[in-house]
Amino acid sequence: MKSLQGKTIILGITGGIAAYKGAALTSKLTQKGATVHVIMTASAKQFITELTLQSLSKQRVYSDTFQERDPSSISHIDLADSADLVLVAPATANIIAKMAHGLADDMLSTTLLAATAPVMVAPAMNVHMYQHPAVMDNINTLYKRGVKFIEPGEGQLACGYVGKGRLEEPEEIVKVVEQFFALQDSAAKGPLAGKKVVITAGGTIERIDPVRYITNDSSGKMGFALSRTARAMGAEVTLIAARTDEAPPQDPEIRVVRVESAADMYEAVLSAWKDCDILIKAAAVSDYRPRQSAESKIKKSGDTLSLELVKTTDILENLGKHKDKQFLIGFAAETGDAELYAKDKLVRKNLDLIVANDVTMEGAGFGTDTNIVSVYDAEGLVLDLPQTSKDEVARQLLQLAATRISGAQL
Repeated sequence: MKSLQGKTIILGITGGIAAYKGAALTSKLTQKGATVHVIMTASAKQFITELTLQSLSKQRVYSDTFQERDPSSISHIDLADSADLVLVAPATANIIAKMAHGLADDMLSTTLLAATAPVMVAPAMNVHMYQHPAVMDNINTLYKRGVKFIEPGEGQLACGYVGKGRLEEPEEIVKVVEQFFALQDSAAKGPLAGKKVVITAGGTIERIDPVRYITNDSSGKMGFALSRTARAMGAEVTLIAARTDEAPPQDPEIRVVRVESAADMYEAVLSAWKDCDILIKAAAVSDYRPRQSAESKIKKSGDTLSLELVKTTDILENLGKHKDKQFLIGFAAETGDAELYAKDKLVRKNLDLIVANDVTMEGAGFGTDTNIVSVYDAEGLVLDLPQTSKDEVARQLLQLAATRISGAQL
């Protein structure tokens, strides 16, 4: 089955012993129907030849920025414009650093800067190199920009070490590429196609004075995972984000609204509420705020400082009272008796679903990439997820919501 028929993939091969796997990867992508344009770095040519990759791809192989064979076009711009995906495999620490810092001193790095297509990177290097803080920082920088990573495997490395750093096998990389395009192609006809989804994320802050505020530990990770997944399922997504630990998803199809306080979030939510189909309140909104916020920094005076706090507007409760066609989902982050409090919140606030988690459990709650949740409706437990990634939690929750709003009950 030619699952990649009609797709144009730029395959960047960089200099490491794993470059030899580029031949199998080129062959398998081509067999799946993709048009594969290989760009090699000078170091990669020390391990594998252009002729090999040209024979397997049935396409010209590029390695020199200045080797222009067609006067009517500029190769790296032409390639970048034609790509549906740029895949760098293997990716050395060097090319990852170039990408992170915007360097362009060869054909591959220049093309990467010009590309507007999604970028996928499969690192391969010595285990100590992979774990070096500089490499980790560069990977995190690229991740926040939306670059997708295919994690290296663990095992015997060419240098003799055993550990993480081995290039993922070509068969597995092809599967990831296939899944990526399948998800991308299904967005237009996905389970949430045509639906407007509003998601809140992060922790609101309530100002005490210009330099101090009250907030909470919410990182925004769960809301961001929901936003990415809803978009991949075809929804029109509005993300309303307060203070977060990292930047929101770098997807131009996700509308991001930045807010600060609970009042700001309430206003933003209300502006999107009337026309939305699903609203998921994953943000941790402050329950109280200072009655007054000082206009200038409060100076230290005496051994104590008293603050009078007043309740903020309960956004979820107000939405529940005025719910019409909207499907409303809340979160209940608890430190004990999560089921009891979640069920009470579900009824009081007239929710369709509530996601409960005990933030004291290891691998759950704020700041982690994983979560442990139970989802309830008016009849009781409908979904119980052991520790799993927040992306997987988002996928299952949104799949459940999509099923419910279509009229079917799980």
